[in-house]
Amino acid sequence: MQENEVKFYVLDLARIERALQAQGARLIQPRTHEVNLRFDTPSGVLQRAGRVLRLRRGAAVFLTYKSGSRLNNGMLTRREIEFAVSDFEAAWQFLEALGYQAIFMYEKYRTTFDLDDAHVMLDEMPYGSFVEIEGEAESLPPIASRLGLNWKAAIPVSYQALFERLQATLSLPYRDLSFDNLAGAEVRPHHLGVQAADV
Repeated sequence: MQENEVKFYVLDLARIERALQAQGARLIQPRTHEVNLRFDTPSGVLQRAGRVLRLRRGAAVFLTYKSGSRLNNGMLTRREIEFAVSDFEAAWQFLEALGYQAIFMYEKYRTTFDLDDAHVMLDEMPYGSFVEIEGEAESLPPIASRLGLNWKAAIPVSYQALFERLQATLSLPYRDLSFDNLAGAEVRPHHLGVQAADV
């Protein structure tokens, strides 16, 4: 129920995948398109408290709750409750019936590997490529090092927070983070307030 996660912006996602394969990482989810919806009350109670209520459709459909997070040496630690649901649309209607509303949609392509009991996710976002590593807290820095990732470049914020930075920097009119909305946009690391961890 506890999630330990670290996120990195990278320039060459294919190189990270080759490094994983060279170290015997096991592919547990091939490249999959995901749609993620974040929900909140009309007054934004969850977001103000740093909590997340998310509905995700990818290889399966998952409903997720995350508590407010603690930042510890570059990684985020928080309580996570996640379970599969059978119907994306029905789960959406269920959350709305409870008084929640979808406040943000983001999509990505994700490939997931298992390396030494940690999950390494290769994420293709509309504004760039990222690596997320989840597992036991003490295992994350060594795995990042083995993949050639600079721990000091770890990103302590969510994909939504990065998009909010991008909206402010480029004056984007869109609410949602989709490939269609960012088609043709040239997004640089400084637009997101990050640095590449693989250089």
